[in-house]
Amino acid sequence: MADGGSIRKIIEFDAETWQALTLLARDSMKSLQELADEAFNDLLKKHRRPVGLKQALRASARNIAANDPTGPPPAKSAKKPKKPR
Repeated sequence: MADGGSIRKIIEFDAETWQALTLLARDSMKSLQELADEAFNDLLKKHRRPVGLKQALRASARNIAANDPTGPPPAKSAKKPKKPR
């Protein structure tokens, strides 16, 4: 394992994608690892997948608010006012 419990994976790029990524890294003064971190963080955010326990707990708390009713609101019956006799 690398630093901080990181996991390494080997991925493959076609030549055109590799050239575009290296050019982007050079132009933005970032490493390929920084670009990959940014891309995967954006992907997880897009699909609403939390990274880590803290984000998972926040997402869970947002999904079920303590004061919100759990079901649909009760239907109101439409009663006609009674006519006086």
